Amino acid sequence: MSGGYPQQSNFALIVVLFILLIIVGAAFLY
Repeated sequence: MSGGYPQQSNFALIVVLFILLIIVGAAFLY
């Protein structure tokens, strides 16, 4: 990973964080 980071990698990180937030929220609700 010596090259520059593509924009898609940043978007994927945000999506993973969002999914984690939903899982944590669902765990708190149940």
